Amino acid sequence: RETFLSNDDLLPPKGMAVGGKYNGTHSDQALQRLLASLEQVCHKAHSGDDDRAFLAALLQNKALQALVHIHTKIVSFSNRGIAPSSCDASLTAEKVLHALQKNTDLEAKELCILISSPHVKALLEAHDIIAKKDFLPSLTEAICEAEEDEETIKIVQLVKSNEPLGATIKYNEIAKAITIARIMHGGAADRSGLIHVGDEVHEVNGVSLKGKAPHDVVSILQQSQAGTITLKLVPAEEASVGRESRVRVRALFDYDPAADPLIPCKEAGLQFWRGQVLHLVSQDDPNWWQARWEGQRSSRAGLIPAQSLQERRFASLRVMNQDDDDEGLSAGCYSPMRKELKARRAKKIMYDVSDNEDFDRELISTYEEVAKLYPRPGLHRPIVLIGPPGVGRNELKRRLVASDPDKFKTTIPYTSRPMKPWEVDGRDYYFVSRSEMEEKIRQGRFVEHGEYRGNLYGTSLDTVRAIVDLGYTCVLNPHPQALKMLRTAELKPFVIFIKPPSIEILKETRNKACARSTFDENCSRGFTDDEFHDIVYLGHKMDFLYGHMFDLTIVNEDLPRAFYQLMAAVKAVEAEPQWVPASWVVTSQ
Repeated sequence: RETFLSNDDLLPPKGMAVGGKYNGTHSDQALQRLLASLEQVCHKAHSGDDDRAFLAALLQNKALQALVHIHTKIVSFSNRGIAPSSCDASLTAEKVLHALQKNTDLEAKELCILISSPHVKALLEAHDIIAKKDFLPSLTEAICEAEEDEETIKIVQLVKSNEPLGATIKYNEIAKAITIARIMHGGAADRSGLIHVGDEVHEVNGVSLKGKAPHDVVSILQQSQAGTITLKLVPAEEASVGRESRVRVRALFDYDPAADPLIPCKEAGLQFWRGQVLHLVSQDDPNWWQARWEGQRSSRAGLIPAQSLQERRFASLRVMNQDDDDEGLSAGCYSPMRKELKARRAKKIMYDVSDNEDFDRELISTYEEVAKLYPRPGLHRPIVLIGPPGVGRNELKRRLVASDPDKFKTTIPYTSRPMKPWEVDGRDYYFVSRSEMEEKIRQGRFVEHGEYRGNLYGTSLDTVRAIVDLGYTCVLNPHPQALKMLRTAELKPFVIFIKPPSIEILKETRNKACARSTFDENCSRGFTDDEFHDIVYLGHKMDFLYGHMFDLTIVNEDLPRAFYQLMAAVKAVEAEPQWVPASWVVTSQ
């Protein structure tokens, strides 16, 4: 904000002689000495009374004295030589937050809340900007004059700080020289605008690189003192300046560059986790993209494997491990389940797995392009609860619908079995003939279907559409195979995975609540140890195979707490923008 100085501000205070001493509250000694000697200086310079009056008023102005006082304070702190301990405080905070997400300790949860607060995030980002000295102006490029038959040489000077230069180098066998291999968006080299991919590096701080290897350049930079780094470069023939793209993607696998043997430079890699949103700033390289974590605009971009490279890597891993793991690989991970799950009959099997196993085997999930979907009137996104039998999905759905029956509705299933005397068509089930239901199954009008004791059961896609069209929020708890039909631009569901806790906590909480086994047809007994193990195993399996389609995970350690988290998530979906597949936003505009 600027302070406008009017003509009245430039006149001396009433009752004060021109050239007199003004004892302001924030006056500086040097300023006061200048003010005291003003009359003598003006006399020697043969200045007129108007000039003396103007200078006296200016030196006595409180705004000027305050600026001088601030300058003195800043200089006193600058002389202390204080240096930041880290230039990536925001990145460190994100890593701490990810490491503590599964920690149930109260102090850890409190720390997560603090790190996640907007004010702390803004403070850390401001710290990183100051630590990296982003506010410094870029030094101009100095280009030596060259004859027509000589190569053009440019001298580039960069201010050295704790921040890496943000460029990678390699030895070019054709040019027989060290060249710039990659410029990382947001780094010091990129911000300077003077260094480009393909530039030959001839000297660093006056040291010739002839006959030296890339690691020798790193040693020279590490040994250089504080100040400026001088590079003598031969410009590339075609220096292209890449503009940042606006593409955002959701990562569908975990990635650690330190464990990747294919990455060109591990130090330039960017670590991320499944479900994290990334900003792709450059896709120029067919094998290695440049990206940064969404929201970290001040940070340097890092290398991540491109989609084509990662898909080829996952495909080769599947072939190598096909004999060892019949379930294949999903999202680039080895399957954690090596045992066979004991076949158990649920109360009703509402899905047909036979048609979808081959599809799951061939699915390779790497990245999903996303965009923000903003809430608007008339947008009612279905809430889909996914989880293993016995984890508490049915109870959470029941509580959610009961919390506001005028807002939440659940689907009524179809069946081909005869109606019982106490049942009502359209309230308990939609009773139809077997032939009619088989025809609808062939038409693909059921989200899920299955057969139990010779009768067909299923959830109709038309029923879900009808609930949404009436202005209700549809709540479903289908088998994860149903996500292939539900997760569309038309419905835009919000998928929540209800994850079982550890086997010890699962036993303790369910036995304490005297929970009835859902594996028992009559629900007349509690869960057995084998059933507890099956719940945990199925939870891992679902997370492994379908986790790339989950928007949120809630661990059901305690039912009231899980329901509280569910209600908070539903309110957030209604009031806050959410990351969704980009095609959903395009089709809704």
